[in-house]
Amino acid sequence: MDALQLVGLVAASAAVAGLARRTPVPAPLLLVAAGLAAAYVPGVPDYTLDPHIVLPLILPPLLYTAAVESSYLDLRANIRPVALLSVGYVLFATVAVGWLAYLLVPDLPLTAALVLGAVVAPPDAVAATAIARKLGLPNRITTILQGESLVNDATAITAYKVALAAAVGEGLSWAGGLKEFALAAVGGIGVGLILMVPIHWLRTRLREALLQNTLSLLIPFVAYAAAEEVGASGVLAVVVVGLFLGHKNWQVDFATRIQEEAVWKMVAFVLESAVFALIGLQLPYVVRGLGPYGIGEAAWYAAGVFVFVVVVRFVWVFPSTFLPRRLSARIREREPGVDWKAPVIVGWAGMRGVVSLAIAFSIPVAVDGVEFPARNLVLFLTFTTVIGTLVVQGLSLPPLIRALRLPARDRVRETLAEAQAQSEASAAAEARLDALLADDRNALPDPLAERLRAVMERRRNAVWERLGTVNEVTGETVDDTYRRLAGEMIDAEREVFVQLRDARRIDDEMMRTLLRRLDLEEAAAYREESD
Repeated sequence: MDALQLVGLVAASAAVAGLARRTPVPAPLLLVAAGLAAAYVPGVPDYTLDPHIVLPLILPPLLYTAAVESSYLDLRANIRPVALLSVGYVLFATVAVGWLAYLLVPDLPLTAALVLGAVVAPPDAVAATAIARKLGLPNRITTILQGESLVNDATAITAYKVALAAAVGEGLSWAGGLKEFALAAVGGIGVGLILMVPIHWLRTRLREALLQNTLSLLIPFVAYAAAEEVGASGVLAVVVVGLFLGHKNWQVDFATRIQEEAVWKMVAFVLESAVFALIGLQLPYVVRGLGPYGIGEAAWYAAGVFVFVVVVRFVWVFPSTFLPRRLSARIREREPGVDWKAPVIVGWAGMRGVVSLAIAFSIPVAVDGVEFPARNLVLFLTFTTVIGTLVVQGLSLPPLIRALRLPARDRVRETLAEAQAQSEASAAAEARLDALLADDRNALPDPLAERLRAVMERRRNAVWERLGTVNEVTGETVDDTYRRLAGEMIDAEREVFVQLRDARRIDDEMMRTLLRRLDLEEAAAYREESD
């Protein structure tokens, strides 16, 4: 892939993702559909998914952003269901789907079928969590889906390595496979634990936001590479570091947090858009590689594997949800009661993604002269499973969620909790200000002291105002009107600064300084709403 092709891919995928924001269709699904359509457009170059790029260069930053934005406390509170899905389910799906594929496809060796099972085992929850946020699913379901996606890739990659070794005659015993899995898991977590403290120490000592963000961009790659270098799981290393740094992010200075959030949102947007477009663009490559298998015959096998993948997830999710509660009174006391609706959502939200394709593309043609059996068919079945789950489950998940009528997030309750937290924080800030102003070393003119109090009072009241009445003419809340008027005032100042620059009464450097102040004021007035 040359530079022009790469630019074209990023630009086109970003445009489609931007268009998806104006439609009810989730961005991942529209991107996959666009990739499928573009794959056969004359003049569009072949984009072959390279596992040597996806696994070490694309997967770490996506995992890192997800880990940083996840709640360590929520994940710890839901560690049992997360572990059952990210470890137990992936291993179960590897064996179950592999065995069923072995029975379905004539002449497919069991070892090759187990490789297929490992490849399609890990769900990619990017699309599922995007839909969950958009539809306002309960926090616990969203947390479980996010937690599963953070860890399941490590389980699948390790299972794949064990199955691949068996398929090419380097077979490991069950004891050897368990040992390799344990080493990868313990090693990955260990590397993450070793790296997280010194990285956080460095982040809190650096005072330049640009240096901070440079370090931030390097962190996932360093953690992944360090773990892989010692034979451990790079995925787990990245997740551990990301969770710790996200939990401690409040200790980093404000300028770094503001800039870092913007940088990582852009990185995640570009990578996710390109990745889902790449999935669709693989169609010509996998079809050409079928070899002795006819497209009709392969399609029947693909339909069977797709059904296996969907059914096996439900076979695992329902017992793992209800059986531990039935067997353990402690679990019943510690965890909230669950009806049948939540497992249905979790079971249906098992869309596969780019990690499955990247692992499949990394299957070697031969190892030490031993050819991997049915490699092209495994690649085709992986591709069709990824596309099938994204399209069928992805498109049907929103109406399924609406039909089940799960209890939505209580926005009023959340706003009240936010308002109470802000009220307590403002009271502490007011007490601190009074104590500081009582010291002669902190003497301020009354107007400036009152300005500090006014800013504090504005923060205290802002959340309560969101619960206020709505303007019958504009449909705005009091808070909306305040921000709109503040924006109009800032726009008026900005226009004057530009006119003064054009009239040569101030230079460009001074104008940029003045505009930077206005930008910060506007950022304070326009509190960013969550997507």
